[in-house]
Amino acid sequence: MSAGTKAAELRELDNEGLVAKLREAKEELFNLRFQAATGQLDNHGRLRLVRKDIARIYTLMRERELGIETVENA
Repeated sequence: MSAGTKAAELRELDNEGLVAKLREAKEELFNLRFQAATGQLDNHGRLRLVRKDIARIYTLMRERELGIETVENA
């Protein structure tokens, strides 16, 4: 995933695409945590970005589940 995925980019994906992005982000978070535990992590801010991306994906999935429409400010 890029450095902080935008919500607008995620909204363009279908449900399967969101699940795939979520799987990638969780895998990346696992790898980052593993690097942090072994002292090999260079960019600690990346952990925060990936966690926020995961939360953003979960939020969009829940919005779709509830049928909530959001208005994007352009």
